[in-house]
Amino acid sequence: MGFQFKSINIVNPATFEGAVVYALILLICAALLNRMLRMGVDRALARGSRVHIDRTRVKFISQLAQIVVYIVTFFVYARLIPALSNLGNAGLASVGVLSVVAGLAAQNTLGNLIAGISLLLYRPFNVGDRLQIPAPTGLETGEIESLSLGYTIIRTDDNRRVVVPNSIMASQTTINLTRDDSRAICSVAVLISHDSNIDQARAILFEIAGSNPKTRKICGCPVTYLDGSGVELTLSVWCVDSIIAGALKCELLEEIKRRFSASGIKITSKSAFFNGF
Repeated sequence: MGFQFKSINIVNPATFEGAVVYALILLICAALLNRMLRMGVDRALARGSRVHIDRTRVKFISQLAQIVVYIVTFFVYARLIPALSNLGNAGLASVGVLSVVAGLAAQNTLGNLIAGISLLLYRPFNVGDRLQIPAPTGLETGEIESLSLGYTIIRTDDNRRVVVPNSIMASQTTINLTRDDSRAICSVAVLISHDSNIDQARAILFEIAGSNPKTRKICGCPVTYLDGSGVELTLSVWCVDSIIAGALKCELLEEIKRRFSASGIKITSKSAFFNGF
């Protein structure tokens, strides 16, 4: 009889033992369901090379679905346990007040969640896109590594992680360097002295840019500045992307210095004229 009495307590949700058993069962079921969900998402993303899959949307919905699973599990548990059901009915007004207080306390978190949903709907960028964003350290450029419910993580070219709240990502101005057209302009400005030959300098700049394999198209080389210190020529070249543009600029500057020195073209600075007084 004692064994029968204990088994009844275990399966009866009105008892303490039964409430604990039901809580464990529901938690295990929720954990298993979320594990199956994550495994399904990982398999879907692994097939992304063969089938077009929106990785940003899949990951975001997966995180949101896991939270929903635990919320539904809690409500199912509350419906099964009579004590919780009675408590909820008796304290409905108190729960409403606590919800308002909790909402005010977590407004930043809720704001990030809502902003994350808006980023998913409007899709100004996706995971893998290269962005330029303003940050406390200055203008940062990098690739979106992940977009979670609350934060967007950007991996910079020097392998740093910039963590930006979704509410800021949704409200600030962001430059997407990948979307639709990844090409980037490489601009190199060179200030030469007045006694240097402009046509010769421009021809050398065109020759240097045209012989570099990173150059896709030469846009032009107009005069962009003129004062007592000299004449500024700005060479503009199309590249495959912003990373190539940065590398090309360094190569062009080095070759320009070498070729201008050999040709007798003087490179000056905007402060040279004023330093003479």
